[in-house]
Amino acid sequence: MIASTKPSVLEMEAIAARHPHLLRSSSEKRLKPLLIGIGVVAYLVFSWWFFSIGHVLANANWGIAGTYLADWVSYEIRPDIEIAPDGAMSVSYQRNSPLGKKPDPKWVALEKRTVTRTIELPATQVEKPKASSSSSFMAPRAALGKAAEPAPQPPLNQSRTEEIVTRAVVTYDRSTRIEVADKLVTASHAGETFTMRVDGSAAVMPLGPLPQWATQKRPGEKIVLSFGLTGWAEVEGDEVSIRNRFFGWANFLFDSNSPFFGKSYGEVASLMLFGERIDPHRSNLALAWNNILYNAEWQHLDVWTKLLQTIVMAFVGTLFASLAAFPLCFLAARNITPSRIANQAIKRCFDFLRSVDMFIWALFFTRAFGPGPLAGISAIFFTDTGTLGKLYSEALENIDDKQREGVKSVGAAPIAVQRFGVLPQVLPVFASQALYFWESNTRSATIIGAVGAGGIGLKLWEAMRTNSDWENVAYMVLLILMVVFIFDSISNACRSRLMGRKVQ
Repeated sequence: MIASTKPSVLEMEAIAARHPHLLRSSSEKRLKPLLIGIGVVAYLVFSWWFFSIGHVLANANWGIAGTYLADWVSYEIRPDIEIAPDGAMSVSYQRNSPLGKKPDPKWVALEKRTVTRTIELPATQVEKPKASSSSSFMAPRAALGKAAEPAPQPPLNQSRTEEIVTRAVVTYDRSTRIEVADKLVTASHAGETFTMRVDGSAAVMPLGPLPQWATQKRPGEKIVLSFGLTGWAEVEGDEVSIRNRFFGWANFLFDSNSPFFGKSYGEVASLMLFGERIDPHRSNLALAWNNILYNAEWQHLDVWTKLLQTIVMAFVGTLFASLAAFPLCFLAARNITPSRIANQAIKRCFDFLRSVDMFIWALFFTRAFGPGPLAGISAIFFTDTGTLGKLYSEALENIDDKQREGVKSVGAAPIAVQRFGVLPQVLPVFASQALYFWESNTRSATIIGAVGAGGIGLKLWEAMRTNSDWENVAYMVLLILMVVFIFDSISNACRSRLMGRKVQ
């Protein structure tokens, strides 16, 4: 007869008392993920309410954000069509136009004619001659009276013969154009045509309902025409402001003052290699390189110099921090230096140095040394000395004591024990961490440069403050990204070699 293996009630109760977690119901296990999910959702809802995320998103000006992003990769040509009360027009371009001093784009078609116009000059005032000192004795009352006021003169009319614009047609693309003639502005976009009448003074009136791409806040005020990525325009009573957008960076190599401006790549190459010398004192190749470096709009030489300052600032600051943290970490490690007072003093010093952010140190040293790379190097040095010192001391406290005891057993001196029993274990870790901080500080040096610590950060902040040179901002951001990618690859390769791994 086979005995039953089913545990009795007493045995089940004994097992439940010893191991209660083994007999929990499956429903409790299923309830735990549900409770965690509810907690996460409640936290997200609370964050949405506490930070007013919905209100911020609803009131955000996405149009301006889109315009800023477009300015990073494009530029605008801005012809302004001025309209006189008699209907005569003139066209002007923005100061420092990308088209140079004599802009004549193909997408702006003008019809001109020579007319004789009567122009009213402002009234002049002719002062009466002042009384001489001798006359004051002869006529005391005249001397004591008020000074003679200048007599107003009637306005003068003058006839001038000049060339005026009678019709202007601006073509954005195949589907968008603006025509201005006889005080009528006709805009065509996306298959729709919209006409406005201007008075040459202050008022503009739409002739028909406004399309979706046209807005006017109040009757008679300016009308804004939005054409999407291709540009926009503002129509006022006496002016039509055109904003035509083009993809790319204008005059990136040569500015409008360069003799190579406006020429194709083939023409520039031919001039540099085979053309006659433009400047008798140097070759065309040297002249072209000089024009690129000293491009007034992009300032390539200054940007590259500031970028090099940032790289040197990050390297020197990290190097000095590593050299300073190396001997101090041995004093902070409890298994290396048995003195508790020395351990605590050095560790508190590390805490102080790294608890003050690098940005704050940069502000302090900028006041102390003035703007420049020295303030940035000092900020990186102070912050990284504290951080690297803490990391180095923790690495020392986690070493394997067997190697150190083995060196001690042969009667080696204390310095030799550290040299052969400790350093081989931690040196790759020290070098790896220093390389990582060097790569990281290349980015940090850009930020602290914005507060006056020198480098490309200051240049970047100056470009952003203008609120118009966003293409220059994009150029410098791209350079910073390239440098960070290169240094990250170098740092990863060096760390992999130090740690004995293959480069990924």
